[in-house]
Amino acid sequence: MKKITIGEAARQSGVKVPTIRYYESIGLLSELSRSEGNQRSYEPSDLDRLAFIRHARELGFEIEAIRTLLHLQDDPHQPCASADAIAKARLIEVEQRIRSLNALKAELELMVEGCGHGRVDQCRVIEVLADHGKCAHPHH
Repeated sequence: MKKITIGEAARQSGVKVPTIRYYESIGLLSELSRSEGNQRSYEPSDLDRLAFIRHARELGFEIEAIRTLLHLQDDPHQPCASADAIAKARLIEVEQRIRSLNALKAELELMVEGCGHGRVDQCRVIEVLADHGKCAHPHH
């Protein structure tokens, strides 16, 4: 197995060097071997783990959820109920965020439609921003 430097690991994994160091510092990556010059050495399994973490972060999973998912991955013979629960919780968060963004979109559409393109003292955008109570969707 050929070991690679942190710069090469960053290039191959798409994870920036400071982020790799951060993941190491919080224990998402196991302790790495070091070269004679005390540089970190990465193996293919480390790159696989970085890819897993990067993908999980792209999907919006929090660090602690990723930590749990990595522990599950490290012991593949256990039931996947915990992984399912984590994914379902993330799905609920995403659905809530979508509802919030749809309400925000509708509110902005109302603001823009209500704007007479006249003077600022008649501007619906300024009026609504100045008084949240005038929003049609208070939970955006």
